[in-house]
Amino acid sequence: MSWEDEIGELRAREQLAFEMGGPEKVARQHEFNKLTIRERVDAIGDAGSFQEIGTLAGVGQYDDDGNLTAFTPSNFVFGTAEIDGRPVILSGDDFTVRGGSADASIAGKRQRAEGLALELRLPHIRLVDGMGGGGSVKTIEMAGRTYIPELRGWEVVVQHLAVAPSVSLALGSVAGIGAARVSTSHYSVIVKDSAQMMIAGPALVDWASLGDVTKEELGSSKIHTKNGAIDDEAASESEAFEMARRFLSYLPSSSDELPPVVAATDDPERRDESLLDIVPKDPRKVYKMHQILQSVLDQGSFFEIGRRWGRSIITGLGHLSGIPVAVFAENPMVYGGAWTADSCRKLIRHLDLASTFHLPVLHLEDCPGFLIGKQSEDEATIRYGSQALAALGQLTTPFCCVITRKAFGVAGGANHKPGSHHFRLAWPSGDWGSLPIEGGIEVAYKAELAEVADYDTHLEKIKQRLNRLRSPFRSAEYFEIEEIIDPRATRSELCRWAKLAHRATTTERATFWYRP
Repeated sequence: MSWEDEIGELRAREQLAFEMGGPEKVARQHEFNKLTIRERVDAIGDAGSFQEIGTLAGVGQYDDDGNLTAFTPSNFVFGTAEIDGRPVILSGDDFTVRGGSADASIAGKRQRAEGLALELRLPHIRLVDGMGGGGSVKTIEMAGRTYIPELRGWEVVVQHLAVAPSVSLALGSVAGIGAARVSTSHYSVIVKDSAQMMIAGPALVDWASLGDVTKEELGSSKIHTKNGAIDDEAASESEAFEMARRFLSYLPSSSDELPPVVAATDDPERRDESLLDIVPKDPRKVYKMHQILQSVLDQGSFFEIGRRWGRSIITGLGHLSGIPVAVFAENPMVYGGAWTADSCRKLIRHLDLASTFHLPVLHLEDCPGFLIGKQSEDEATIRYGSQALAALGQLTTPFCCVITRKAFGVAGGANHKPGSHHFRLAWPSGDWGSLPIEGGIEVAYKAELAEVADYDTHLEKIKQRLNRLRSPFRSAEYFEIEEIIDPRATRSELCRWAKLAHRATTTERATFWYRP
């Protein structure tokens, strides 16, 4: 007696599953410059590491004798894999089967993928292409009833945010719960041109008399990487996979561990002569903060997150002597580096990421304060700014700030983490106060100026008098700034801090969950 016949049936059923929606549907996927789900899991994971779970799930049709006559595989594929030798959960929609909608056992498999990622405390990479689990209208006839929407199992998705890294890649037309799955993650990427993300598609928008629009007009990468619904854009699926792999490389596999330290290949004592004059002496002139970031971090290690939205603050990850750190810096090229509502929202998520996965935080500051004006008031900038400052105060990891130029107003106070003792350095170009002298001098000295004959000459004398007092060295005398350094020594100072910070960093859990 042998089970050879049953093993033969097993292999035959596996082959049916591997055929996905059939040759025509696979060819159509390729016509749109998109990989199939099975090509995707092979491409993003380490070679040969993917181990599928639920291969045989789907909908079978049988004759009167119980023989299988047709089979539609589940349009959701998941399993374990490795990325750079570390285990992860990979899951994704198969758009070749019913366009990724809820037909064919998708709900149970999706919930199991999320549950395993949570219970095994593993990173989860979602390859989203379609509705991502929502039902189609046709589902009503197939089920013989309508259903009331529930978010059963969604608590697992949310709980996972506090446990292990999650990455969502929008690889096709993503709508409904699929869109929510993309945005409920630590890092999200959308592929330009071949992917869109929408709450609802063009047909439903047209039915609601909200206009005749295309999928690209509704939810292109340009739209959602500017409004912050998705972090970044990739030019191709392969680039999206590489971005996901690189993001994970800075993070631990779970919040139970510290981030992985990599071999240092860049001299911690390296000096960059260009930093000596990169900051203009004219406070109205701008410079490239990205150049400073690239200079002081390990060469080639800076990984920017959210490049296209909230652009007055730069956020990203990097290495200092191989030690992973979270970085944020004002961007003088955008609103002079002033904090906007969007940049504050971006910063909140970034600080939460650092707290969740134990990344020391570096702030390179050139902050003129919150952006002022009617638009800022309309956008409730002070509300989001207050939340960002609260997130800084709640940060559970070591913090360091280097003030390259301005630190003004409430937002400028982010050079200090409330309730904390930490490194704080300034360049000789440092300039700070409750507000810039240039912006408040005529109000503060209004009475004195009203009494002089030559207004402009007297105003200039007041400016010269005050400028002698605004020197950062005066602040250093009172220990209001701990250290003023040669800009060229910034990298060595930061590498020294990073080593101390790494020693002090623990796996203490934040008292709050990551807020997507």
